[in-house]
Amino acid sequence: MWKDSETELDFLDFDYLIHILKDIISDEALLPSSVGVYGDWGSGKSSLIRMSMKSFESDEGTVCLVFNGWLFEGYEDAKTALMGSILDAIQKQTKLTAKAKKCLAGLYKSVDKLKLLKNGIKYGADFILTGGIGTLADITIKSLVSKVKEKADDVDASDIITAMQDELSNKEIREDIKEFQKNFAELLEATSIKRLVIFIDELDRCSPDTILETLEAIRLFLFTGNSIFIIGADERHISYAVKRKFDKIEGQQIDIGKEYLEKIIQYPIRIPRLNAKEVEFYITCLLFEKDLTADEFREIMHFINEERSKNIIDFALDYTLIREHNSHVAEKIKDSLLIAKQLSSVLANGLNGNPRHCKRFLNSLVMREKMASSKSIELDRKILAKVMMLEYFKSPLFRKVAQLVSTEQGKPKEIEHLENNQLVDTSDLKLWRDDKWVQDWCTIAPSLSGVDLRPYFYFSRSALDERFDTSVVKLSPVAQKTLEKLLSKTTTGINEALQLATEINDFEANEILQSIFKKIVSDTSIDHEIFKAFIYWGQTKETMYSSVLSNLSGLTGQRLTLPSIRLIKEFMDKSNKKSEILDLVKRWTNENPSLSEAIERIFER
Repeated sequence: MWKDSETELDFLDFDYLIHILKDIISDEALLPSSVGVYGDWGSGKSSLIRMSMKSFESDEGTVCLVFNGWLFEGYEDAKTALMGSILDAIQKQTKLTAKAKKCLAGLYKSVDKLKLLKNGIKYGADFILTGGIGTLADITIKSLVSKVKEKADDVDASDIITAMQDELSNKEIREDIKEFQKNFAELLEATSIKRLVIFIDELDRCSPDTILETLEAIRLFLFTGNSIFIIGADERHISYAVKRKFDKIEGQQIDIGKEYLEKIIQYPIRIPRLNAKEVEFYITCLLFEKDLTADEFREIMHFINEERSKNIIDFALDYTLIREHNSHVAEKIKDSLLIAKQLSSVLANGLNGNPRHCKRFLNSLVMREKMASSKSIELDRKILAKVMMLEYFKSPLFRKVAQLVSTEQGKPKEIEHLENNQLVDTSDLKLWRDDKWVQDWCTIAPSLSGVDLRPYFYFSRSALDERFDTSVVKLSPVAQKTLEKLLSKTTTGINEALQLATEINDFEANEILQSIFKKIVSDTSIDHEIFKAFIYWGQTKETMYSSVLSNLSGLTGQRLTLPSIRLIKEFMDKSNKKSEILDLVKRWTNENPSLSEAIERIFER
């Protein structure tokens, strides 16, 4: 299996991006500078930045710091956490002059003062009376003490808080910001640090308030001297955070999120989504890493990279190339080459070429192989991969096939009919016969006809358990936000979610669809707004049409309402699935005769 975190091995063809980022870091004429490394969640931002920073770690004049704002969220103010972390990194330097130490001490006091202001109302009188404030040097507390003594036994916490706010007036804070900026610049000059590189990580996971606080800390306090800030983030999250705070700004022609980001970030570097060829190479490298010994892997990757550099556009990694170089290694990785080719186009399209999702798919595959091995069962990896494609991208079909497998000794004839495009109107799988994705899936080798699929579904049982919902765990932040908006039961929320549809890959789109439907079936009655979100979301991608139909077929006529029938009619018109919907309508009418007249009226239009 593979660790689901950043790596220092470049399987993503990031060398040109690494090169430009290293150039920006190295160029002293650009200091101070700010760099944005933008990409989808799981696209490899952290890996790219760490690979770029690694070459500077041995440089005594460079201090590198990784700040994870998500770790501090909920425990500490983002501004002071970032500022304190930077000062901590500088303090660890062994060659600090007396002047540098003095500047450092003053800066720590400023950070403490800002913490006090931020947390004053949070801690209130208890914080002051227990002596906490007395530990903060350089703060005049005489008036606070006198106010406390005046009331003695009858202390009013609101008076103390008001006094604190008076003491730390806006004017004083503004002056302290200027003092901090001055002291920070002097500190960098007084040290032997030629370059201070701060990588801001995990902003994708932070709340909008934390995102803005972190960026404001850079803008107000730290953007000075020889500092370099590298922010790895999804641009959409930054823009959303800004728009959320400044949503009342007048002027609809202004993209406030984009404008704000351009003010903060000087040099944007965008990570492109992987295409099918790049996904194939990425998966191949991951599989090679497990197939080969460490020495074999290093040697073959060195060879591959040399060959690839000769013509990166037309380079093709295949068995013949490896065999001509090392026949022993070629035999060990033969199956991996086939698996990578089998998966590449599906994962590139369905996962938008997202490396993290690709890795998670492979980890799930390997976990099931290991579980089977523990029971002395050997699974064909190519068959397992093909079955898992259904699980990821067509979960309703996956569930239906699982039912057939369990009742037909593991070799359902319906699979053979599906692969040969011979499904009849009475078939259990008829909803998917015109599905373009399913048609393409059927052509992928190997064929499942005649294969006993029971062991492959046996180790997928958790995915078949309706009670075990892992969708939210799997989703990227933008997909989670989309799901939240769809479940908000508001027209505004649903409309905002629908606008995000083009940014959601097929896998996550389907996960969102299934999460909404699970909400529908778990409620005692159909909630109109949730059902509307389900229908409207299902209409955003043609790849979800058959999943919507499958889910609708699981509803009984007794549960349906007149508004839900109207929404189903909208879906029928949008998806051009008239015959399938009319078959369901006929069944629902028999199950709920009280709706028959309304149904007939709606579908005759």
